[in-house]
Amino acid sequence: MSRDIECDLLVVGSGAAGLATAITAKKRGLDVVVIEKEPVFGGTTALSGGVLWIPLGPHGRKQNPADTREAVRSYMMQETGAFYDEAAVAAFLDNGPKMVEFFERETAMKFIPTMYPDYHPDMPGGASIGRSILAEPYDIRGLGKDMARLKLPLKTITFIGMMFNSSNADLKHFFQVTKSLTSFLYVAKRLANHLKEMALYRRAINVTSGNALAARLAQSALSLGIPILTSSPAREIIMDQGRAVGARIASAEGDYRITARQGVVLACGGFPQDIQRIAKAYPHLQRGGEHLSPTPLGNTGDGTRMAEALGGVVDIRFKDAAAWMPVSKVPYGNGEFGVFPHLLDRYKPGIIGVLRSGKRFTNESNSYHDVGAALTRACEGQKDTAMWLICDKATMGKYGLGYAKPAPMPLGGLIRNGYLIKGDTLAELAKNAGIDPAGLEATVRNYNVGAVKGQDPAFGRGRTAFNRYLADPENKPNPCVAPIQSGPYYAVKVVMGDLGTFDGIKTSVVGEVLKRDGTAIAGLYAVGNDRASIMGGNYPGAGITHGPNMTFGYITAHHIADKAGVPA
Repeated sequence: MSRDIECDLLVVGSGAAGLATAITAKKRGLDVVVIEKEPVFGGTTALSGGVLWIPLGPHGRKQNPADTREAVRSYMMQETGAFYDEAAVAAFLDNGPKMVEFFERETAMKFIPTMYPDYHPDMPGGASIGRSILAEPYDIRGLGKDMARLKLPLKTITFIGMMFNSSNADLKHFFQVTKSLTSFLYVAKRLANHLKEMALYRRAINVTSGNALAARLAQSALSLGIPILTSSPAREIIMDQGRAVGARIASAEGDYRITARQGVVLACGGFPQDIQRIAKAYPHLQRGGEHLSPTPLGNTGDGTRMAEALGGVVDIRFKDAAAWMPVSKVPYGNGEFGVFPHLLDRYKPGIIGVLRSGKRFTNESNSYHDVGAALTRACEGQKDTAMWLICDKATMGKYGLGYAKPAPMPLGGLIRNGYLIKGDTLAELAKNAGIDPAGLEATVRNYNVGAVKGQDPAFGRGRTAFNRYLADPENKPNPCVAPIQSGPYYAVKVVMGDLGTFDGIKTSVVGEVLKRDGTAIAGLYAVGNDRASIMGGNYPGAGITHGPNMTFGYITAHHIADKAGVPA
């Protein structure tokens, strides 16, 4: 029995970019089908922070009315360097605010402002507030029977399945739970609600961050009648007279075809799990180092391979081919492990990062991408690309370290399984971690000279608004700097990971997949991380993936609808 499907537009992938494209196209009157390789929808989006960088958007204009288009252009020109694309930047700045207004007006998508500064707010055109927005928390019971198909958040950054926003307002209560009655009551209420949800539904119902973004977009798509077909990987693009007109789809019941009159949009999440491609693209892998990506295992570069098979171009051009994320390997037992992204601990006072030599190499309170890039370069010529985050007993009890939670949570299990390294002295810690003892002792001694006064003359921690944003405002005079003083001491080994790829398929501004000669493959488009990043391999601010990805999905959908002759 044939299961072949006909539609106007086929979107391959169910992350934010794919769903934004599908919803916009549906609202323009096109018949849209979304397919997803995995048995759950949401892609990398569902594991992410759910932040969008949308300069001059409706929320940001209220926070920072003095921001200007010229300031944003100047900042992006500085950040993207040789890869600055005036036409793409203009399209992004023109359409980003329109995209936000459209989704808030027409769908279940709601955003809230954040206090995030740009990652380099001291650079020309940088802003200390007003460019990053966040998906509003969501009760996933709104998905109805499809609730079980929403991808779960990343296990390592939840607490018994409970999710957190990366904002001081939320997390500060958990850090202060043993010191403040207000925080204790806040945490107790959240835990009680969460445990009730787990008992009734076996998962968190009130979701935040990227899980909320993915859920809101999925609910919007499904309510419009857009099918999201999970466990449905695309095998190849179907061509007819030089035009993409659908795809061959695999399923448990057998292969079938989806024909798409107006074309196919690739939104497969880039290639962070494509072992062969990243081995060529990532310098730390080229020299034999380890790489652990917390992105979905299904993001194996399907979109890039299908585009290349038709003459599309996927060059590795950027100095940094991915959004680098320092990560640690969390043993779960029975040979299984999780990947913990170090999103918060590096900013906290009393935590430093050192190389195997025991020496610091960068400002630990810079963005994850900047720290990752610095680590890659600091380890050039070495097989192992790794650092160790170091802290003392007091800091461990106050903030935790990596997957190890602050007091009163126990540490014994993580010490026994090797995740957390302990030493009564710095020399013992260094020996247990494989770090040079003399180097570590000298580093801590020199660091403490300034740290006792809240200073970091070596790397300037706390200098920028972004350094301070995720630090500890209660730590005076510098929220990022405190000495490392009394044992026992702790360390966690950190290696390179990523949040997704930056290099990708070469496209026109409107998303047409281009051949080497610059001509478009008719009917074939790419959005999201399948498309080469507008940021040129840099990371200017929180949400520079979702913001441009949803915006260009919106642009691509309108272009396809316009070509189809659908009235605006």
